[in-house]
Amino acid sequence: MLFKQQALLRQKLFVLGSLAIGSLLYLVARVGSLDRLQPLCPIDGRFGPHSQDEIPLQALQFKRGLLHEFRKGNATKEQIRLHNLVQQLPKAIIIGVRKGGTRALLEMLNLHPAVVKASQEIHFFDNDENYAKGIEWYRKKMPFSYPHQITIEKSPAYFITEEVPERIYKMNSSIKLLIIVREPTTRAISDYTQVLEGKERKNKTYYKFEKLAIDPNTCEVNTKYKAVRTSIYTKHLERWLKYFPIEQFHIVDGDRLITEPLPELQLVEKFLNLPPRISQYNLYFNATRGFYCLRFNIVFNKCLAGSKGRIHPEVDTSVITKLRKFFHPFNQKFYQITGRTFNWP
Repeated sequence: MLFKQQALLRQKLFVLGSLAIGSLLYLVARVGSLDRLQPLCPIDGRFGPHSQDEIPLQALQFKRGLLHEFRKGNATKEQIRLHNLVQQLPKAIIIGVRKGGTRALLEMLNLHPAVVKASQEIHFFDNDENYAKGIEWYRKKMPFSYPHQITIEKSPAYFITEEVPERIYKMNSSIKLLIIVREPTTRAISDYTQVLEGKERKNKTYYKFEKLAIDPNTCEVNTKYKAVRTSIYTKHLERWLKYFPIEQFHIVDGDRLITEPLPELQLVEKFLNLPPRISQYNLYFNATRGFYCLRFNIVFNKCLAGSKGRIHPEVDTSVITKLRKFFHPFNQKFYQITGRTFNWP
């Protein structure tokens, strides 16, 4: 009898203890969530007039949940009107470069409660068929957001496509433009690696990087190879500078974004005139994946797709040396134009 009473007492204590722990975890999650969703200080007026001095707390609470549902098309017109939601043209665009870290940059900026990202690459300005559909088609491809938030999209092909600078200028001559770059040779190899993986999935053969990057007739760098051309950053930037002053560009160090993302993100916050909200709390290193993942709050984390951080094939060292020597003068000019120097060999 005594044994049964002791067992019953232990069971009651276990239940009470579980309830207490559950309540404590709920309170911690609630406090952490509210801390993340604190109202913002005013955003610079160049992002559009607004009637309030702050983004209301309710708006930020809905950002992860309600806006996600609206993006999936699960909202009625009445819900959209009730919550004062709009589809805004982007006030900033990540225009490139391919394999520089555009997806990582976009996802990390989305940590900021005043930023709403377009989930897919729209390819409006670099695709003639899409561009012919008009600016209203483009706007309707944007996610729902609150008037106080800014929309950002990324399409890395924009940077290297000749028609794009003029087309974006016609939409918004004062738009903010973000370019994320990596060491040019590393970027070219990463570009090749992505294409190679696609070929292998389809059981197709593909040339080795060395054969594509070096012209077999001249034994010089093959500037007709797209992966090489894309890495000549200064050539593409000069075309953009015919329409936009250098002050409207911000250069992000893609290599540093991998190893030390917070300082790079803080520079972007400043460039976009956003109040500082992204902190070290929002970024944690995942040893298994080998790069940083995102923490929105105590219950919601996110890592980039498994396709990110592909292992590069081994490349002949003499080819790497030749490429770095080729890119060197272009890099020096890029430093001079942008005012930002990188430790590229």
